[in-house]
Amino acid sequence: MPESSSRDQPGKPKRILTGDRPTGRLHLGHWVGSLQNRVRLQHEYETILIIADLHMLTTKKSRKDIREVLSNARGLVLDYLSAGIDHERATIYLQSAVPETFQLNTILQNFVTVNRLLRLPSLKQMAGAAEIEEESFPFGLLGYPVLQAADILLAKAQLVPVGRDNLAHVEITREIARHFNITYGEIFEEPEALLSDIPALVGTDNRGKMSKSARNAIFLSDDEKTVRAKVGSMFTDPKRIHPYIPGTVEGNPVFIYHEIFNDNRAEVKELEARYRAGKVGDREVKDRLADALERFLAPIRDRADFFSNKPGLVDEIIWSGTLKVRQIAAETMREVYHKMGFDRVWKEIEQKGEINM
Repeated sequence: MPESSSRDQPGKPKRILTGDRPTGRLHLGHWVGSLQNRVRLQHEYETILIIADLHMLTTKKSRKDIREVLSNARGLVLDYLSAGIDHERATIYLQSAVPETFQLNTILQNFVTVNRLLRLPSLKQMAGAAEIEEESFPFGLLGYPVLQAADILLAKAQLVPVGRDNLAHVEITREIARHFNITYGEIFEEPEALLSDIPALVGTDNRGKMSKSARNAIFLSDDEKTVRAKVGSMFTDPKRIHPYIPGTVEGNPVFIYHEIFNDNRAEVKELEARYRAGKVGDREVKDRLADALERFLAPIRDRADFFSNKPGLVDEIIWSGTLKVRQIAAETMREVYHKMGFDRVWKEIEQKGEINM
């Protein structure tokens, strides 16, 4: 087994690592796909949330993009807090501020083949979403799963919350950890995926999942007027020209949102029945959805206002979390260099004071 640590002691919660790229504010799709799960998991596990700005470079790498990292990171943390993440429980850190990330990534990239990475369907999907042609496929995008492995193993995370579509990335991390342990001696525990079967939330335009780039998102930080406008323009049943025509509920984005966010279950059932019978118009169904979303988002906006009025708090959360992870990372790299033998090489050079060629 890997070398023991304080996390292996009886009663110590397992450590999870998850996070987001700082490319903008979070939306309802993030809530459905990951945030609500993280809020729950923070009470069961030691939680580390990564602000993955190095991962951002695969698709956003201009000077302007990098200048926006801090602003976007602050917005990201504010969304975490307003959604229910407890900064006293969860550790939040900035990936690029942990230099050991670069060090471990350089080492781990030697434990996986190009062909193995090319078999990951997610990479082609990411390239397609970023409109990257096959002949322009960057090395950083190919190595995206290796950098993820470095994040996970550097933090000694034992669990990684993912959907089934990203299960292959965790398997890559497990393979890399296994190969390193076989080659140099066991350090890394092979992390396990903490699966979530929650599907991606469809965008308001019904053209794929909700995303910032597709401009079909309702953000956690949107005000009531903005939310109502976005709901009012939502895609519904295209065959339903008049309110008295029976409509389709299944696959209808408005009813998908009702099912997820409307806490009045009786109202949802009533609207579904009337819609199928052609006894309610799209406008009423959307107005009721806007009301439900306001009930859901109002407390989130209130918490955002509360934390926004605490000057310096968000920066302090990022700073203290980054310092904590740097301590963990430094210890991990000491183990890595010791197992590989680099520390003995350095010690010999130090003792001799010169390099004999």
